[in-house]
Amino acid sequence: MTQSDIIKNIAKNALASDYNRLLDSLMELVDYSQKKNRNKFAAELQSIITDSKRKKQFIGTSYEGSNYNDLVISTVMSSYKLEDLVCDEDVHTSLTMFLKEQRSAYLLKSIGLSLTNKILFYGPSGCGKTLAAAVIAGELEKPLITVNLGSIISAKLGETSKNLSQVFKMGSLENAIIFLDEFDSIGKIRDYSQDHGEMKRVVNTLLQLFDYIHDNAIVIAATNQFNMIDHALVRRFDLTLELKPPKEQQILSLIDKTLKKRFSFDSETSKMDFVHQCNGFSYYVIQKILVDAIKMTILKAGKIKTVIDQNEINALIKKERGK
Repeated sequence: MTQSDIIKNIAKNALASDYNRLLDSLMELVDYSQKKNRNKFAAELQSIITDSKRKKQFIGTSYEGSNYNDLVISTVMSSYKLEDLVCDEDVHTSLTMFLKEQRSAYLLKSIGLSLTNKILFYGPSGCGKTLAAAVIAGELEKPLITVNLGSIISAKLGETSKNLSQVFKMGSLENAIIFLDEFDSIGKIRDYSQDHGEMKRVVNTLLQLFDYIHDNAIVIAATNQFNMIDHALVRRFDLTLELKPPKEQQILSLIDKTLKKRFSFDSETSKMDFVHQCNGFSYYVIQKILVDAIKMTILKAGKIKTVIDQNEINALIKKERGK
């Protein structure tokens, strides 16, 4: 069917107030747009359809649990790209291959191959796990749904599993990326549970959801406590990547991205001293030191200065080391 045929069907069904057929026609347009690599338009149209489903109660399943909007912190279209992420070469290679696979989805599915669509990021705080999720969403032009685990987890027996099921269903309907930060809070090893088996039921629900999630959706989980994740859950992820603190080369890359050729150190020696002093710091801490040093340099001078005051940098590093 051509695009003009689809549009004519949309008009016909809309004028006839045939909502079910209108929905089918709109989904045909989503599929057509994806095949033509108009992924951003397809994602936006998919989001519009999903919102309409909520308002008109097109979804046949009702939930006694929390309202869907309460379970989600945000749903955004990310503008981040792979070039914005500083990481190990191994991580960069794995993400590049994952993106290539997603962009070749129709080709792979046409010969019966399943897609990689479940990723686990783990590593210390501030090392790019959240940014990596935003990069994937930006590259694939998919909505990024950040789940509110505080609302997901309920004191009522069985409620947490219902909330998870609701989020996964909506993620599939919206052709979205579901982002589960601090995943260890719901994916704990089942022997760790001290709450009469409720968290065991949650892990079992996650195992089932992971097994049956539609491959048009992507699940990304992030944790600082990899060893606390249930082993069966870890095996369900198609791709498990460790995001480590930066080494010298990554720190240099982060400096370049942060300073953007607008600001500089007073010498190359000062720059390399900074790199060595930041050994063991996270990406977040290093970038915060640089940004704060720039601000303090400008505020102290009362004007724009492009050379960062080395004394301000040293004071911030000393302060961070003292924490």
